[in-house]
Amino acid sequence: MPVSKPLQNNNQPTDEELLASLGYKQEFKRAFAPWEVFGIAFSIIGLLPSIASVLFYAIPNGGGPAMVWGWLVASIFDLAIGLSMGELASAAPTSGGLYFWTYSLSSPRWRGLLCWIVGYANTIGSITSVSSINWGCAVQIMAAVRIGSGGDFVATSAQTFGVFVAIIAIHIVICCLGTAVLARLQTVYVVLNLLLCLAVIVALPIATPAEFKNTAKFALWEFTNLNQWPNGFAFIVSFNAPLWAISGYDSCVHISEEASNASVVVPWAITMAIAVAGIVGWGTFSTGLNTMNPFDDRNVFGIDQLSICR
Repeated sequence: MPVSKPLQNNNQPTDEELLASLGYKQEFKRAFAPWEVFGIAFSIIGLLPSIASVLFYAIPNGGGPAMVWGWLVASIFDLAIGLSMGELASAAPTSGGLYFWTYSLSSPRWRGLLCWIVGYANTIGSITSVSSINWGCAVQIMAAVRIGSGGDFVATSAQTFGVFVAIIAIHIVICCLGTAVLARLQTVYVVLNLLLCLAVIVALPIATPAEFKNTAKFALWEFTNLNQWPNGFAFIVSFNAPLWAISGYDSCVHISEEASNASVVVPWAITMAIAVAGIVGWGTFSTGLNTMNPFDDRNVFGIDQLSICR
C-alpha cells in the first residue's frame, strides 16, 4: 500500500533539506505516515497493560484520589514535557533526538560529557522500559491463566520468566521486519489498545451488579494510605503510575528520519499520544474504581489481580 506524503508549505524546507542544514544526509526510507508515527508512541505507552502494571504505585499511596486526580495532574506535567520535546523535534527532527539536541544546545565546554550522559541514559532507559513492559505483560498473562482456571493455577517465578523470554523473542522477530511492515503494524496496535480500554470503560459497569459498585466518594475522595508516608508525599509518590505508563513518547523522535514532513508530524504525534493516553487512561481508572474491591495489603502489595476487581 503506497504511503501518501503530507503536503509541505512551499516556504518550508523539505525533509532532506532540513537534515542537510543539520549536517545529516538522508539515509532512511520515509515510510511512516502521520498516523503511524502517532502509533509508535501510543503503542509503546500500551495504556491498559501499563495501567494494570502500576496499580501498586497508586493504590497504596492514595487509592481512588491518587488514581483519578494523581493521574490527571501528572498527565498535565507529562504534556508540558511533551510540548517542549515537540518544539525541539520540530526544529531538529533527527533520529539522534535527545543526544543531538543536547550536543547542539550545550556549551562547547560541557557538550561532550552532557550528550554522552543523555545518550546512555536514553539507551539504558529504552532497554529497561522494554524489559519492564514485557515483564508486566508476562505477569498479566499468568494472571489471566489463573482467572481462567478459577484460581487453581498459580504461576511460579520460573514460569512467568519463561513467558517473559518468549515475549522478548517475539518482539525481536517483529523488529527484524522491514520498515514498511512495521509502519503498517502501528494501526493494528493503536486499534487494539483503544479497544481494550473501551472494553473496560463500557463492559465493566455493565457486567458489575449494582450492589457491588462503589460510590463516587470512594473513587474520588476517600484517601487510602497503606504506606508510612505523610498523605501529601504519598500522593506525589503515586505520580509514578502515570509517569511510567505515559512514557516512551520520545520514540517518535527516533523515527523522525523515517517519517514524511517530520518537523510537523513528530511534534503532533508526541503531543497527541500524551493527550489521548491521559484522557483515555483517566476514563479507564475512573471506571475501574467503580468496580474495585476495597483496598488492603493482600490485593495491593501482593499484586493479586484476581482480588482487585469484583
